[in-house]
Amino acid sequence: MKSKSLDFRQIEWWIVTTAFLAIILFNLFGFSPGFHETSGFRIFQYVSRLAIPLVLYVSFHLIHMVLIPKYERDQKPALPIIFTFLIAIVSLTICAILAYQTDLVRAPFPSFYLGVVGIYTCYLIGAYILTQALTPPKLRDFQIYNIVRLAFIYLFAILFLIQIMSITNPGPLIVFGMVVPGLVFLGLYHYYLIYRNKVAGKIKRSRWFNWGLMGMILFVFFLIAVDTHHGEEIFFLGGLPIVAFLQVVLFPLATLIFKKYDSYVGRISTLTNQVDHGNASMDFLRSQINPHFLFNALNTLYASALLENADKTADGIQKLGDMMRFMLHENQLTRIPLSREIDYLRNYLDLQMLRFGSQANLEMDIQIQDGACHGDIAPMLLIPFVENAFKHGISAKEKSWIRLNLRCISGSVHLDLVNSVHPEKPVAEKSREESGIGLENVKSRLALLYPEQHNLSIISNDSDFFVHLSVQIHS
Repeated sequence: MKSKSLDFRQIEWWIVTTAFLAIILFNLFGFSPGFHETSGFRIFQYVSRLAIPLVLYVSFHLIHMVLIPKYERDQKPALPIIFTFLIAIVSLTICAILAYQTDLVRAPFPSFYLGVVGIYTCYLIGAYILTQALTPPKLRDFQIYNIVRLAFIYLFAILFLIQIMSITNPGPLIVFGMVVPGLVFLGLYHYYLIYRNKVAGKIKRSRWFNWGLMGMILFVFFLIAVDTHHGEEIFFLGGLPIVAFLQVVLFPLATLIFKKYDSYVGRISTLTNQVDHGNASMDFLRSQINPHFLFNALNTLYASALLENADKTADGIQKLGDMMRFMLHENQLTRIPLSREIDYLRNYLDLQMLRFGSQANLEMDIQIQDGACHGDIAPMLLIPFVENAFKHGISAKEKSWIRLNLRCISGSVHLDLVNSVHPEKPVAEKSREESGIGLENVKSRLALLYPEQHNLSIISNDSDFFVHLSVQIHS
């Protein structure tokens, strides 16, 4: 199954939101004025360190999550450009006043604001280039594009945190630049070298990779401890707690997440196989349907050309053309308007009347009430029952009848069909007819397409064959 593009707008929003949340939290607890620093300037500076990130975040949200999607949806740039300009002016003014009045910047114009805007603009341009260069049809699927785009987002998040250093401390940059990559590395290491080996039954190899990593971590802290004055504290308060955290918290939690992930992937794979099997079954059933109707219609036209005049033959050819266009185009769709299915049914009935209309011992009663037939339906669901009635319900020697009633009630289409029953035909002719579509195939299509949304009743006796079909119409 080919990979699909990730929802990068939501990913961008979550990453930027996390970055701003880290900035605010580090400013909240890292610059809190002490009890002896109660001057108005210190409090104003403290508040400004919280307000500036909030202003920048609100501006990002309005532009990235509201105005840009509006432009992509409406393709009208005037209002998004005007509102973007107004947001930029207001946010720049607020940031300039707060930063300059609290000595966070030395010039009236906040240079960090220009840097943030430049980074964001470069990101949008780069994302557009990646979309044009790494998505289908340039590449087979979205796998490479997804990986490169995620790395691109993370790179610009780091650049943004570097640019914003004048109003915060190094904490957010350390978290994004060191802690997050470390956690990602540990997660990948655990998944591919520990978890996958354990799932594959290679327990010994899994343990080697697990305790080998722990040994490397302790060895690094040991080397650091040897060259410092507080080596024992670094080793026992740094190395050992990290190893304990990995073994007791992080790796067990990662194992649980990976098991859930494998479970979901297995379910998706099973559902995909079921859908593929269903599609293959439907394609097979359709391949059985199409040739039968084509050859039946051609036989009807051939008989009409021999027995009738040219006008009727021309009319039959026109109806055959409509039927062939239906089968070549609309029959391949998942759903079609119900009106088109009924048009096809009428064309089929008209062609059959060319063949049997002059037969004296045939009684035909066709009632099609399609005034309320609105909505969509799977193609070629109604005609097989009508064809079956003509195939088995007409005799050249005995009295025959076909009574058809089609109507739509309460969002469902209802077909009632009764035809006469005659003694079995010769074996050779019967075998030829059974090579086409059968009612069992129609039942299979109904079961695949309309589970719990259809009702099919077939009753037969010595003289009549009755079919009632009701199918829910999709609006």
